[in-house]
Amino acid sequence: MSTTPLLLKPDDPADLPPDPRVPARGGWTRVRHVALPFGSLLLFLALWQLLAASGTWSETLVPPPAKVWDAFIDVSTTHGGVRGYNGTTLVEHLGISLRRIALGAGIGIAAGVVFGLLMGTVGWVRSLFEPWITFLRTLPPLAYFSLLIIWLGINEEPKVTLLAVAAFPPVAVSTTTAVAAVPKSLTEAARALGASRWSVVRDVVVPSALPETLTGVRLAVGVAYSSLVAAELVNGLPGIGGMVKDAANYNNTPVVLVGIIAIGVSGLIIDGLLLRLERTLVPWRGRA
Repeated sequence: MSTTPLLLKPDDPADLPPDPRVPARGGWTRVRHVALPFGSLLLFLALWQLLAASGTWSETLVPPPAKVWDAFIDVSTTHGGVRGYNGTTLVEHLGISLRRIALGAGIGIAAGVVFGLLMGTVGWVRSLFEPWITFLRTLPPLAYFSLLIIWLGINEEPKVTLLAVAAFPPVAVSTTTAVAAVPKSLTEAARALGASRWSVVRDVVVPSALPETLTGVRLAVGVAYSSLVAAELVNGLPGIGGMVKDAANYNNTPVVLVGIIAIGVSGLIIDGLLLRLERTLVPWRGRA
C-alpha cells in the first residue's frame, strides 16, 4: 500500500510570504500603548475645559486649563520681579520634596527589608513585631505627625521621619510574606548540600523573595508620595507639598493644581523607573 504525500496548494497561505503591507502585531501594540494614554489625556482636558466653560462653578473652584498653564509658567519662571512661588521655582520645590522622599522612604524601605527578612525566617520575631507593624500600617500619617512635631520640632526631622514611618510597613509586610512563602524544598536542599544559614538566606531566600519585595518597595514609594503633603503641612516651604498647602490657604486653585499635577507626574516617572528596575533584577517574573 503506497501513500501519497500531502501537497500544499500553490495559493495556500502557509506557502505565501507575509504581506509587507500588513503591520506587525508588535508594532500595533506599541502604538496602542502610547496612543491610549495620550487619547485619555486629551479626553480629560476636553471634559475639564467643558466643565470650566459651563459656568457651573466659579473659576476660583474650577479654573480652565489655560489658567493652570499660566500658573505653571509663573511658578516655573521669574515674572514681574517675582521668582517662582515664594521665591522658589517649581523645579526647586519639587527637588526639595524628592530629596525628603528619597531620604525618608529610603530609611523606611531599608528597615522594612531587614525586618521582613527577620520576621520571615525567625518565628518569634514575627510574633513579636507583626502586630505592631499592622497597627502602624493602619494609622494615617496625620494621626501621628503632630506627635512627631512635638518630639522633633518643625524642621526636616519630623518630615523625614513621617515619610520613613509611612514607607516602612508595606515593605516589611511584603518581604515577610515573600520570605515565608519560599518553598521549604529549596532551603532543605541547600542545607543538605552544606550551605550555612547565612548562605541559605543570601542565595535562596533573598532571590526567591525579591519579586514581592520590589512590589512592596513600589507600594512604599507610593505611600510616601501620598504622605508628602501631610509631611509638609508645617514649615513645608520650600517644597511641593508646602506650596500646595500655602496656595490653598489663599484659594489659589491654579497653583494647587500645578502642584498636584507635578506630584502625580513625578510619581509616575519614579514608578516607571522602579518597574524597569524590577524587570532588570527579576526578569523571570511572569514567565513560565
